[in-house]
Amino acid sequence: MGRLFVQSLEGKIYSCKHCRTHLALCEHIVSKSFHCRHGKAYLFSKVVNVTSGEKEERMMMTGLHTVADIFCVGCGSIVGWKYETAHEKSQKYKEGKSVLERVKMSGPDGSNYWVSHEAQVGSSDADDLCDGSTGVANCNIAIIRNYSQQYGGKKR
Repeated sequence: MGRLFVQSLEGKIYSCKHCRTHLALCEHIVSKSFHCRHGKAYLFSKVVNVTSGEKEERMMMTGLHTVADIFCVGCGSIVGWKYETAHEKSQKYKEGKSVLERVKMSGPDGSNYWVSHEAQVGSSDADDLCDGSTGVANCNIAIIRNYSQQYGGKKR
């Protein structure tokens, strides 16, 4: 593998949560309605400072796609995936675009996104409670409150 150069971006930047390497600009967001196992994810038309893993076929909520995981060049963390091929005609718009997982990045204002319990078990909206703007204490309270509502306060 050759030498990797890190590209710096100007503007409203999404960066790697672990090492702060720039990943994408706010203006390159195509959609904020994507989902991953940790909660919400954003589809970007352009990302930088990532390397791609092996291409593989994955059955996703919208059908079969050929995708490759993408990794931050700064720290090697997986930050999302890239759509190589969409097999459904209605999904062709995704080809060549990348999805960044919200929980893996810092927002343009420097805030981190947090994973809540519900996001881990399938709900994708619960991480809105913990978007980094409310602080860790309030985030923990929101997680406990949601856990109690979902499970009736019972411990498992």
